[in-house]
Amino acid sequence: MSFDSALVWALLTALVAGATRGFSGFGGALIFIPLVSAAFGPKVAAPALLVIDTALTLPFLIPALRACIWRQVAPLAVGAVVAVPAGVWVLEHVDPLMLRWTLALLSIAMLALLVSGWRHSGRHNLPTTLGVGVLAGVLGGAAQMSGPPVVAYWLGSGQPSALVRANLFGFFALATLASGTAYAAHGLMTLEVGRLSLMLGPAYGIGLYAGAKAFRGASDRHFRVAAYWIIALAALLSLPVLDALLGR
Repeated sequence: MSFDSALVWALLTALVAGATRGFSGFGGALIFIPLVSAAFGPKVAAPALLVIDTALTLPFLIPALRACIWRQVAPLAVGAVVAVPAGVWVLEHVDPLMLRWTLALLSIAMLALLVSGWRHSGRHNLPTTLGVGVLAGVLGGAAQMSGPPVVAYWLGSGQPSALVRANLFGFFALATLASGTAYAAHGLMTLEVGRLSLMLGPAYGIGLYAGAKAFRGASDRHFRVAAYWIIALAALLSLPVLDALLGR
């Protein structure tokens, strides 16, 4: 894949990822990381998404922080913050191709869980919540993909989509601070990351605001179905086995 075709691929990906994030509060990384990693590598894609998403979601953050339920968010965030360094270690040491396979298959598995209509009947007890947070932290440090286990946990309890979306913005705000600190400490905030962030940021921002506008008129069913279809398509397209077919 030439630089020009890689950039076009990444711009389209950023647009769709931003729309998904704005609409549902999650799913942006599930789309952005595997597909942009195919062109630029996960060590550039993950920090670039952190920079882009942090800068562009600030206008959505304050209303979400008022609406989220902090007794649900805080334990998950604590587990995630503690585990982020382990995820950064994975990003630095695991083979990029193996990491891409793992992330793509994880995306498909989490999506299958959500689409199945699975619900957990237990209460949000502290050990379970911390465990989900730890898993989210590892995935967040490795690829900015802390959302899937948290989404599965909250949607699995049957909570309304609007509350899940607000909780996710609160959770990501805290988890992002940990990931950003860890990335900077490990020297991952490079000039290449900065350049890619500047190039992809506008497309991500357009998608983000379009998705947020669409959410205001959406039902719970629309919230779930739209995000699931986009994530499913992204997970399939991100499989490394399709690299030759897609010219990557």
